[in-house]
Amino acid sequence: MPPQDTGRRFALLRELERYHPSAAEHRAHAEVITLLGEPGDPFSAYRFDPGHVTAGGLVLSPDRERVLLVHHRSLGIWIEPGGHVDPGDADVAASARREVIEETGVDPIERLGDGILDVDVHPIPAHRSQPPHRHFNVVYGFVAAGEGIEASDEVAAVRWQTVAELAELTSDAAVLRAARKLRAIAG
Repeated sequence: MPPQDTGRRFALLRELERYHPSAAEHRAHAEVITLLGEPGDPFSAYRFDPGHVTAGGLVLSPDRERVLLVHHRSLGIWIEPGGHVDPGDADVAASARREVIEETGVDPIERLGDGILDVDVHPIPAHRSQPPHRHFNVVYGFVAAGEGIEASDEVAAVRWQTVAELAELTSDAAVLRAARKLRAIAG
């Protein structure tokens, strides 16, 4: 494994050791740690058995009342922006920041909190040449300096949604859980 991947692996392990998952996250938390301990590159988008680490970024609006969501093109659901950890990313948090900016056009954003916001493991169905696999998703919190957004070609749509009305747009338990935590951190 290249030295950078080893560094990212140990950095993420340290973050996961400091992180205190909610009861709903305990299994996912343990599964991500297990994946990081296995041979091979846990960040490779081409690792399908059992899957690979992905990075998500949940962004609060400047007024801290809304979160930024994307409509995932292939899954057909509203979720936080995010995606694969690229080889050039310094760490998983940097991947999350890059993915948020690429998918939504919102910039600048600043980290909110000093660690992981949420951990989730979810199935990804077969798509094109990729077999079914799992995403070991590590989510970080951000706050936007402005409200300007523009959907990239990677997503079907992007929008700000009030935290109070989030359940009207998505039933994804991980997104709802992360939004509650992000709002609590923001005060």
